[in-house]
Parts: sequence; C-alpha cells; structure tokens
Amino acid sequence: MKNYFQPEIETMPVEEIKKLQSERLVKQVKYVYDNVAYYRAKMDEKGVKPEDIKGIEDLYKLPFVEKDELRDQYPYGFLAVPLSDVVRIHSTSGTTGRRVVAFYTAEDLNVWDECCARAIVAAGGSKEDVVHVCYGYGLFTGGPGLNGGSHRVGSMTLPMSSGNTERQIRFMQDLGSTILCCTPSYAAAIGEEITKQGIRDELKLKAGIFGAEPWTDEMRKDIEKSLGIKAYDIYGLTEISGPGVSFECEEQNGMHIQEDHFIPEIINPETGEVLPEGEVGELVFTTITKKAFPLLRYRTRDLCRLTRKKCSCGRTHIRMTKLMGRSDDMMVVKGVNVWPSQIEQVLFRLGYQANYLIVVDRANNKDSIEVNVEKTPAMAADPDYDTAQATAKIVAGLKNMLGIKVEVNIVEPETIVRSEGKAKRVIDRRHLYTMM
Repeated sequence: MKNYFQPEIETMPVEEIKKLQSERLVKQVKYVYDNVAYYRAKMDEKGVKPEDIKGIEDLYKLPFVEKDELRDQYPYGFLAVPLSDVVRIHSTSGTTGRRVVAFYTAEDLNVWDECCARAIVAAGGSKEDVVHVCYGYGLFTGGPGLNGGSHRVGSMTLPMSSGNTERQIRFMQDLGSTILCCTPSYAAAIGEEITKQGIRDELKLKAGIFGAEPWTDEMRKDIEKSLGIKAYDIYGLTEISGPGVSFECEEQNGMHIQEDHFIPEIINPETGEVLPEGEVGELVFTTITKKAFPLLRYRTRDLCRLTRKKCSCGRTHIRMTKLMGRSDDMMVVKGVNVWPSQIEQVLFRLGYQANYLIVVDRANNKDSIEVNVEKTPAMAADPDYDTAQATAKIVAGLKNMLGIKVEVNIVEPETIVRSEGKAKRVIDRRHLYTMM
C-alpha cells in the first residue's frame, strides 16, 4: 500500500496536472492584477495584460518578483485581501535586511496544512504516529507548518519547538515519538547526544522530516545511522507558504513539488532565460491558489534541477533535486566559486560529522579560506588517530573538489557551537558588501 494523503491528486496524470495549472494560473494572474497594485504596475510596464496569459505556456511573459521587492513593499505592498480576511502572518528572519512578512487567509492555512499532511504521510506517517516537532514556532514557518500537517493527518503532535535537547530526548522516550521534524543540523545534534547516552534502542523513532537548510546525502546517512530512522527532505520558504512546497517520498531521490498549488521553473540566474528540464539553474515559483500573499514568478535564489522521470512511489508531480546551493550564497574565494555543500561532501566522505565552520577572510588583498572541523568521539578516543595525517587528507580532498588550497583545523569534539535551528556554517570577514 503506497503512502498517499490524497491519492487522486498526488497520482494525477501529468496532462491533467498541466490542465489544472493552466486553469488556476489564468484566474490567479487576473486576481493578482486586480488586487496587487505593485504587481499590476510591473505587468503594465512590461506590456502584459491578464488576457495575454491563456495557460502555463504563457508563464514566461510575466515579470519576475525578487526578495528585495518584497522588502521594499514591506509590510502591505503585496497583500491581495483586506486585513479583515487575514488570520495569520509569518516572517523571514530579516538577518540580511528588512523582514518579509507573509500573510495567510483561513483558506491559505487550509492548503498549507494539506501540503504538510501529504509530506508526513509520504514519510510513513498516520494517525497512529507521534509527530515530534522541534522546528521553531512563532514567526518562523517550520513549527506551525508541520504542526498543522500533523493535525490534518490526525497524529498526536508534540509542539516542542527548538532547543533544550535534554527535554527533547526525554519526551521522545516518555511519549514514544515516531516522526521527528526539525532542521537537519539539529537532528544531527540530537543524534550525537543520543549516541553519547547510548539510548537509541529505547526510542521508537522511525522517520525524520528535515528541511529549512541545505544538507547533503552524506549528512542524511549520518543522521539515519545515529537516530536509526529514514530521513526525508522537505522544502519550502516563507514567501511561498513555508515547509511543504515539496517533499521526498520513499524513493528519497528528489522532492515532489505540489503542482496543484505551485508552478516551478528553472532559469539561468544571470539572464532569466527559462531552462529545459534537467538543467541546473535557479528555482522560480508561481503560487496558483494563494489568496492573501500570491506571488507570480518569485525568484528563490535556490539552485537545483527538475525532473519528470517516473518515480517508483507512483506520484506524478515533478521532482526537484536536493538544493545544490544558492546563487546568492556562493562565495568567490581566490577567483573560484565555492559552496558550503561542496566542503561538507568532502568532510562526510572522510568520516566527519556535521560539526564544522568555514571562515573566509582577506588580508593584503588576498583571500583565505579556513575550515574548522571536529573529530568524532571515535576519532578522539583512537590512540592511533594522527591529526597531521588526517588534516593532510582533508586538505587534499578539498583541493581536489574546489581547485584551491584550504587551511584546515581539526578540533576536539563539542568545540564548535551546536545549532538548535538553522546552522551557521560560514563566517565571511571580508565585508565585501555594505548595507545601505
């Protein structure tokens, strides 16, 4: 029996999906044009009217929307309904500028809960499960999203929020948590503590739903081993709805995008040209059912590829690969494009865990990049572990991956600060850009 929450939608024939998308897109474009003055002005400037959009084949005619525009229009510039119809807001962190506030009607929340319910059921969840949610709550979308999805499935929900790892583990033991929902970096930290305490066999965990930050397949294997679970990826962003825009199935080979609500595109991040299926580029989303905060052709800056290759789970919705980085997170060091995920891949291949910190600096107009990585407890306890030899292996692995030399410092276990939410992997001390 396959794990579907809404099989008639999740296994809908592709041609029917496209027909549904076209119908919804035509209505949504007119809705946005009539109700969002800022977007109406963008369309008018480009010479596009709602009647020019007759289906998904015309999507390319619409202008893009970027995050800076959402910030500039803070707080109400993209709101499409009266405030009396808004029942909730969520917000981005605002760590790199003015916050983006996303608005939700009751109907929007209903759709969001539905999307997260599909993700939970795809991970093997049912009303018999205990869903342990330790994403953050409040303005962050992670906790409320999976919380709502769990309610929709009918599972007992533990709204733990993030932090207090000792309490998290105690509740897992006492209440029999079976599905863990959090960031992958926090899952790794929980797994590390459980391994230290030697209590994995006391837990009932069977699956984890992890997202909100990029993570590699090497990190997935490490988490699965430490927690004794199957780890599933989930993707979302505040601007579009939060977690549940896409999710992994049992195949664990790409996340199915919920195409009845979101139309994805892949574009060249430099030119904006729409790329064919299978090409790596920037992910763009159009929401076709959102009422309060609808976005057309929103540039996520996330890099991935799309595929309609048949999936063994039976779902027909297009899949996106794991994120390969962000077009705006890429570091240029010594003239070379560097993504943190590339460094993480090398570290995991050499047996290290998700406890590392990348420091980029510049002195006398010369860039430097340094990676600090912890020994695992087993390495620290091994009398034959040779730090100099291990360092040389990492340096060689990174040189092979990146093409440049990276300074490496191997430190003792528990030296690097653990994350209870999104992990901070990079410190760039060059201050290349100044906030205006």
